[in-house]
Amino acid sequence: MIKFLDLEKINNRFRSEIDDRIKTVLDKGWYLQGSENETFTKHFADFCGTRYCVGVANGLDALCLLIKASGFGPGDEIIVPSNTYIATILSISYNGCTPVLVEPDMNTYNIDVNKIEEKITAKTKAILVVHLYGQAVQMNKVKALAEKYHLKVFEDCAQAHGALYENTRVGNLSDGGAFSFYPGKNLGCFGDGGAVVTNDEDLYKKVKAMANYGSDFKYHFIYKGINSRLDELHAAVLDVKLRYLDEDNAKRRNIADYYRANINNEELILPKTYAPLAHVYHVFAIRTKKRDALVEYLKHKEIQTLIHYPIPPHKQEAYREWNELSYPLSEEIHNTILSIPMSPVLTDAEVEYIVTALNNFHS
Repeated sequence: MIKFLDLEKINNRFRSEIDDRIKTVLDKGWYLQGSENETFTKHFADFCGTRYCVGVANGLDALCLLIKASGFGPGDEIIVPSNTYIATILSISYNGCTPVLVEPDMNTYNIDVNKIEEKITAKTKAILVVHLYGQAVQMNKVKALAEKYHLKVFEDCAQAHGALYENTRVGNLSDGGAFSFYPGKNLGCFGDGGAVVTNDEDLYKKVKAMANYGSDFKYHFIYKGINSRLDELHAAVLDVKLRYLDEDNAKRRNIADYYRANINNEELILPKTYAPLAHVYHVFAIRTKKRDALVEYLKHKEIQTLIHYPIPPHKQEAYREWNELSYPLSEEIHNTILSIPMSPVLTDAEVEYIVTALNNFHS
């Protein structure tokens, strides 16, 4: 069986280094808000090119804290892509703000930057973009709109660790970026984890305090905060794996290039990119109207697949107030999308086998 993502194989490459760092944490006996967190967040800020980084408990918290620390709440609208994982939209709802959905560009599956301006109103406070599947949004157009209408810009970077837009890393293209370190991410820990990166010192201080119960120093609380902290064990693991992230992303690009050059089946639509060297391919998502048949065919061929994602946010029961709305492009993507194996530990033979299987698929 070719696994969609072989986490054991991915992490075993760094096993001795990770074991050493975990032993260090255990020997110190300090598990939260310690030197491992300080070290990793400094290194990750440097990697992203930002001045600051705050380690938090998960990617959703990172998004929620960005919005909360910016002072947005009930009555405020935040523009967000209709084609995304639900966490992006939940972060807006949790702060009492109103999500305003914008359809995707069918070439990249990211928010269509040419459709944003028509959704801006007097209540709009921010644009929250998502660098979906590992490809950066065309941020110059987004930032131009933000400047024109005096809006904040936030980035959901949960699928795009290390991705570039015009030689700048994601997370450093806005007022603040949110990352997830869920185990399956390009940079993943051994559980849930996340981070906020920014160049805004005031935003950094607010996020850091709000993530620690609203405390600026021990037993002193200046905000009604939450408990959202990246623990020392996860920070230690992430710091090891961060050193190999660019190399791993390059391997992902090589596999994507091979897929794109060699998959030749008229029933399959391959993903497009406007900047091949900037994409980090968290997933390689193809589309087909015969998805169910393809999933079963590949299962028979012992190739695992996943769907990112089967139900669009506006059709989820959690947002039943939107269920009658129509976002036809998002619906088409969610009805046809399929992610095939993509990871830095796929062998050449496995990649060739996957391509051959896809080329031989006919239903």
